[in-house]
Amino acid sequence: MNRPFNFSAGPAAMPLEVLQQAASEMTNWPDAQGRPSGMGVMEMSHRGKEFISIYEQAEADVRELLAVPAHFKILFMQGGGLGENAIVPLNLSRGETVDVVVTGSWSEKSYLEASKYCKPHLAATGADSHFTALPAPAKWQLSAGTQYVHICTNETIHGVEFHTLPDLQALGSDAPLVIDFSSHVLSRSVDWSKVGLAFGGAQKNIGPAGVTLVIVREDLMGHALKACPSAFDYKVVATHDSMYNTPPTYSIYMAGLTFQWLKRQKEGSLSGVAAIEQQNIAKAKLLYDFLDNSSFYSNKVAHDCRSRMNVPFFLANESRNDAFLVGAKAAGLLQLKGHKSVGGMRASIYNAMPIAGVQALVSYMQAFEKIQA
Repeated sequence: MNRPFNFSAGPAAMPLEVLQQAASEMTNWPDAQGRPSGMGVMEMSHRGKEFISIYEQAEADVRELLAVPAHFKILFMQGGGLGENAIVPLNLSRGETVDVVVTGSWSEKSYLEASKYCKPHLAATGADSHFTALPAPAKWQLSAGTQYVHICTNETIHGVEFHTLPDLQALGSDAPLVIDFSSHVLSRSVDWSKVGLAFGGAQKNIGPAGVTLVIVREDLMGHALKACPSAFDYKVVATHDSMYNTPPTYSIYMAGLTFQWLKRQKEGSLSGVAAIEQQNIAKAKLLYDFLDNSSFYSNKVAHDCRSRMNVPFFLANESRNDAFLVGAKAAGLLQLKGHKSVGGMRASIYNAMPIAGVQALVSYMQAFEKIQA
């Protein structure tokens, strides 16, 4: 099937074979033995044996893919990353001080939202660089007794990424690290020894919008503020296996198909997340190398924190932006316009984007540059 390459930042492109499998099962989902259920996943009771089997497999697969330790709970929630900006402080802050490192638009939103429920402290900011570089952890001003430290490990809009998680203990803090990994979840491994809680909306690398993945250390649960809605209390959600209220069943099903697709990925002797990480490194290198060797295009992000997932770039002559986008669409390259707060262009090259898509983008950019010369 010949489809355009979709560079949307989210909701983003999904693996074609996942979409095709979902289409084939839309009206009659078969169980693991291939026996038809007589109904589609959207029609199933979330407490029925059919959906329970889908949920349990999805949970087991994501635990395997991310090597999540046994003392972490995996929750399938709702509300997206923005919802978690409220749900995290409602559960972990105890109404006291929390530290936030602001590295772009999404962590800035986290800082502002937390102020409704606790006392956020700006531990560091990348604003001086216009969010094109990450503040060095050694220079962070962490609060004594802070309840947690929040970072966004990949800023979708500004295109900066923590390639190594900060070691808070080495910085003299015993606080848990909270990471918003929405836009690069499952694109690389996670060092759980450094993390207390991770959350991410599905619509980048996991599946369609609707489900939010939360992975939380067990000892951090059970401390929710009285004002926290029961459906957002991590302890309540975990106790009920993410089914305290009706979960986003179809989004969980689609996430499960994506997890299975990811488990099938191979790169040499590597498989799963390790394999997809190597593919992501290769895709990002191809695009960044081209940008760095062009006088017509530029990327402003510091080399040591360039995102593998979201690559913002600018034309030297921005009056040609509209022509660039029109030509890109004609070439089968979709949704390359940059975020309105930043401008320029942005290529989001998540797990589902094959290297052929990046090759096609680079070829088009080369041709467009020659035309403008």
